[in-house]
Amino acid sequence: MGRLSVDLCGIKLDNPVIPASGTFGYGYEFAEIFDINILGTFSFKGTTKDSRFGNPTPRIAECTAGMINAVGLQNPGVEKVITEELPKLKKCFSKPVMANVSGFAVADYAYTCEKLDKEEQVGWLEVNVSCPNVHGGGMSFGTDPGAAAEVVRAVKEVTTKPVIVKLSPNVTDIVSIAKACEDAGADGISLINTMLGMRIDLRTKKPVIANKMGGFSGPAIFPVAVRMVYQVANAVKIPVVGMGGVSTAEDVVEMMLAGATAVEMGAANLVDPCACRDIINDLPRVMDKYGIKNLSDIIGAARG
Repeated sequence: MGRLSVDLCGIKLDNPVIPASGTFGYGYEFAEIFDINILGTFSFKGTTKDSRFGNPTPRIAECTAGMINAVGLQNPGVEKVITEELPKLKKCFSKPVMANVSGFAVADYAYTCEKLDKEEQVGWLEVNVSCPNVHGGGMSFGTDPGAAAEVVRAVKEVTTKPVIVKLSPNVTDIVSIAKACEDAGADGISLINTMLGMRIDLRTKKPVIANKMGGFSGPAIFPVAVRMVYQVANAVKIPVVGMGGVSTAEDVVEMMLAGATAVEMGAANLVDPCACRDIINDLPRVMDKYGIKNLSDIIGAARG
């Protein structure tokens, strides 16, 4: 293994840098800009059982050191992802890809994960439990340890590949939710998803986003993400994938010191499509600067 290599749930990554779901499409769009095989892997666009148009526009708002989005899981549905998107990806990406899955009922998650689990290109299933539970009053599955665990158990019953559960930071105790997912059979945890934010237009005196509120991401949330990764990595024995405001090679190292095995980058891709590539290329310089021989050696080194 090279200096940058890590092992994520039994699968080797050439480096720990992973573009986050919703910021990298299904990959082939970025392959027109650079060779995406430089990536450790990437998490493709959040996929649901049925196609979704998403939320009404406007659904993006700029913020200081970040952005708010309320795209609403726009995607063509799992059947078209399998028949149309993955074949396009196979032409330009030779590594296992992370399949991000969303749902609005436990059965939705199980159905979509079972379908994607059978695809050779899929290495991991990243299960986003930040979606509203339509049978539970609309509250997110990820806000309740029992509901999150129920999703994990249902998905694990119908899949064979590693299941990584993506957690929301919009909770009072993220550790209890992470531990519930681990106890239910999760193979890894990824965090944090976006925080809940809002902007108001001073001229119209109304919310900027049609949905009123949306997911706040970008460099402004990085310290919160590091804190939560640190807490969860200290509490569970399964790998943690850290994300939230990562925008430099130094940020990647800091996330790994906090306990992340791999690191996802989201909003940075929307600012600069080559952000992940450039950070991968910069990692050896940062490692040399701080006396790091291998990235795998520093995972959780800051934990006490």
